[in-house]
This record gives sequence, structure tokens and C-alpha cells, in this order.
Amino acid sequence: MHPIAYVNGAFVPLSDAKVSILDRGFLFADGIYEVAAVLDGRLVDNASHLARLQRSVGEIALPLPETLERIQEIQKELVARNALDSGLLYLEVTRGADSGRDFVFPKGVTPTLVMFVSAKDIINAPNAKAGIGVITVPDIRWERRDIKSVALLAQVLAKQAAAEAGCGEAWMVEDGVVTEGGSSSAFILTQDDVIVTRNNSNAILPGCTRKAVVALAEERQLKVEERPFSVAEALAAKEAFITSASAFVQPVVTIDGKPVGGGKVGAMATRLREIYIDFARATAV
Repeated sequence: MHPIAYVNGAFVPLSDAKVSILDRGFLFADGIYEVAAVLDGRLVDNASHLARLQRSVGEIALPLPETLERIQEIQKELVARNALDSGLLYLEVTRGADSGRDFVFPKGVTPTLVMFVSAKDIINAPNAKAGIGVITVPDIRWERRDIKSVALLAQVLAKQAAAEAGCGEAWMVEDGVVTEGGSSSAFILTQDDVIVTRNNSNAILPGCTRKAVVALAEERQLKVEERPFSVAEALAAKEAFITSASAFVQPVVTIDGKPVGGGKVGAMATRLREIYIDFARATAV
């Protein structure tokens, strides 16, 4: 089967999917994106992703070209057309293409809406059992990280550095504390079994998987603290892990080459992953 994409009202072969070189997403990174997991052919926690999409476009005064209800209909049709059982659905909306390049918002231009899917076996990912290493890098991003902007150059550089170090993720550090991963939320489990993750603010993206994992943990009477933590505290922790739509819950076993929790996958990360997978399957649409 040839992959199918969605571009501005039409389902087309991925190889034919194109937008104008004048599109403001290309020229200015003037756009917002979302990535939702697909499990058993259904969208995981999609209402949370669409709510975040709506908030992000609102923060930059970017109108959506379709209603959220219609966007979800398109998402479902795209999953079906690609016969996708497990993987990811990428969505991007930009301010569209004008007749030239001007920093000021154009008038009378229809926003661009594109989507495509990619297959990935999230459930059986080897790193879920083996864990990953992370490196730490300075957080050099802008001050509105709560907006899911397509301007991801800092994250690209961070994740490239992680890949070159043989690691699965980079944790970005600012003012002595971890903000988040290049494409994930960061968690630790303290020695007295408190789950710690950075509190939401303009300093981090409000992760959808993070939000769900925190709620699921609290429902089970697990103690959660939403606050900053340092790299030193993470290295002294019982466990560390990340969350994201593309990884669910993934254990971290080393930070900057130093072991966390003896360098082994911990019981809490394993438990939370199982809980989240059950949640994902039960609530997917």
C-alpha cells in the first residue's frame, strides 16, 4: 500500500503531498503541530491533543481551517486509508501561503492543514524493556515553550547530540534544573517513592501523555509532586523515565553516562507504562 497524506482538503499519495514554498510554516515556522499515537487502529488520548492544538493556535492568533470535530474525522479517515494499526499521526497547521514574504500576518489567506501517518510498534519498543540513556544540554529555546510551535531547531540540535552520544533523548537544563526532553516530559522517582515532574508553565510544553500519567498515578494513590528537579537529584533518584505520545512511558537508565537506579529499568516506570497502555486502549477513539 502506498502511504496517503492529507493536504488542504484532499487525500493524496504521500509522494505527491506538497505545499507552496511561500507557506509561512516553511518561511517563518509560523505554525503549530500535534502528534497523536495510534493503537489498534484508533487515536490515543486525542481529545487532549486537540485541546492543546486549539490552545496553541489561539496563543498565536492562528485560525483553524476546520472545526476540531472535522479534524478528528479527517484523522480517523487518514488512519483507515493507511490501514494503520500502530503508529503516529502528525498534524500541522500554518498561517498559509501569501503572495510574498512579509513578517506581518497576511490577510485573506487560508491556513494550511496537513497530516500524515507513520507506522511504529510502540507497545513492543525494545527501549521500553532496556531503558534509554539521556544526555543533558543547555535549554536554548524561546520563552513560550508551552506553545507547540513547529520551530524545533533547538530540539533538533539537542536530539542530534543525544544520538551522537548513543542516547535516546536529551534533557534540557536551565537555571540548574531540568525543563524537559527534546520531545518528551521528564520524570524521576525519589528514594522515598515520590514521582516528580516539572510543573506546567511557559517553560515547558504541557505534555498530553504527561498529564494522563500524572492523573493515573494519583488515581492509584501514588504520591506526585509537580516541581523542578536538578540533574543531581535525578542521578540520586531511585528511577527516571520520560513520557511522550511516541513512547508512552520509557525508562531512563543513565544520565550523561552515569547510572540511575543502578542502571536498571525500575518497577515504577514499568508499572506506569502498563497502566498507561491499559488507559490508551480503553479510551482510544
